[in-house]
Amino acid sequence: MEIILKEDVAKLGYKGDVIKVRPGYAHNFLIPNGLAVVADKTNRKISQENLRQAAHKIEKIKTQAEQIATDLQNATIEISAKTGSSGKIFGSITTLQIAQALKEKGFDIDRRRLSIVGEIKTPGTYEATIDLHKEVKAKINIVVVPEEAA
Repeated sequence: MEIILKEDVAKLGYKGDVIKVRPGYAHNFLIPNGLAVVADKTNRKISQENLRQAAHKIEKIKTQAEQIATDLQNATIEISAKTGSSGKIFGSITTLQIAQALKEKGFDIDRRRLSIVGEIKTPGTYEATIDLHKEVKAKINIVVVPEEAA
């Protein structure tokens, strides 16, 4: 079944994309939650017209995302975490902690736009990807510094 996304949906697509999904997923989740509409002839025309009218706005958003990406290239985020005697962190570093550290540096990034490969459970240097726009992704370095537990 073909649908048109009304919102960005993680691991599925971006607003305005026409994609194929299983009918149950569309009828039971995407359409009732207002995330998509059926890709019939009328909805396709409406979507194309909306995209045409919003082209200038979309270009401005993309330019802003590219600017943030260039600013983030040089940024290194340092997060301190309590560690045990074995050197492992109590728990793990989450995208929420990374988003808070980015906010302290002046970047207001939603934690849902952050992705980390694997889990951060030991001190060291890691890499995270930020999905700023449909075509703009930025990579940042995360340095986890041990903070000795009392």
